Amino acid sequence: MPQLLRNQWIPVGLIVLAVVVDLVTPHEVTSAPLLMAVPVAAAPLLGVRGIIGAGLAAMAVHAVLAWFDGAFGWRAGVANQITLAAVTALAVLIHRTLRTQHARARRAQHVAAVAQRAVLPKPPSRLGDLHIDARYVPAESEALIGGDLYVAQSTPYGIRVMVGDVRGKGLGAVSAVSADLGAFRYAADEAEGLPQLVTWLERALLREGGRRGGQQQEEGFTTALIAEFSSDLETVRLVNRGHPPPVLLDAHGRATLLEASEEAPPLGMSDLGVWSAPVDSFPFPVGSTLLCYTDGVTEARNATGCFYDPVARLPLVLARRARSGARLEPGQILDMLIQDVRRHAGGRPQDDQAMLALYRAPAGHEPAQAVSPG
Repeated sequence: MPQLLRNQWIPVGLIVLAVVVDLVTPHEVTSAPLLMAVPVAAAPLLGVRGIIGAGLAAMAVHAVLAWFDGAFGWRAGVANQITLAAVTALAVLIHRTLRTQHARARRAQHVAAVAQRAVLPKPPSRLGDLHIDARYVPAESEALIGGDLYVAQSTPYGIRVMVGDVRGKGLGAVSAVSADLGAFRYAADEAEGLPQLVTWLERALLREGGRRGGQQQEEGFTTALIAEFSSDLETVRLVNRGHPPPVLLDAHGRATLLEASEEAPPLGMSDLGVWSAPVDSFPFPVGSTLLCYTDGVTEARNATGCFYDPVARLPLVLARRARSGARLEPGQILDMLIQDVRRHAGGRPQDDQAMLALYRAPAGHEPAQAVSPG
């Protein structure tokens, strides 16, 4: 809002500049072109009354300057006044066109937000003693839907989670995300073990690629991290299919990268061969937080081309906040991660970022009231 208020002074600045130019230059030099830019500059910044007012002010200033220069005749006076009036009318038309386009863009953005909530709903905030929060940061603020995904659900075999990134962008990626989520929700409830779950996911993605055909069938794939928590939450089991490994934050803020014991390709590539995807088990103590994310986080680069390293950066970021003594909720950790990645990359995200934080609370613990990160 302050920036918008400052921009609204641009037409006034142009008028002031036109007066200065006219006063410091010879009489035969006119500042009329600068004054004609006044209503055009006002078109995206002011309302209809403001644009007309800016145009009338420019006409009045031009008349005074032309009279002062002794050049207010048909050629340098009346003709410029007519031109200023025409430009003002054109600026009003431009303003109305921009307002219509802006309204359409807002409606489209609203529809995209509704579609994202339908395709990628936020996970439950709590499953037993596991507190969950998620964030989705699009690379383009206008494009709220992308190819990154997350899902968490309670199953007969424990809490199961998936974070993934489908190949491609746009509607094709959204369709693939929807297929991935549907396949996971079914397989997570039915498959007794993670290897079977992964096999069913693989088959579902191959069938979906066959239906879409073309490049999606030949090159479509999904990087995925699938996690399963034991019933007592003491252990987390991971299957990593070409995805960035998660980070485990202990109760003291120390970070550990949970790397796969064996590399495996993304899902949807079994036509090229058969690979084993080992299930790796890691302890998950009380007070720990498992951070899962897509490559929009780890591939964010700074000005020197260095990738973002969550294991090195997160303990430093959390240590600054830990001095206050308050425990951080999963959502607060994600917000701090988003801010730190943005600082590292120097602004706007370079790729979509999906993040999921899973915190193991002490038995019966109620989440603290969320406090916005400083």
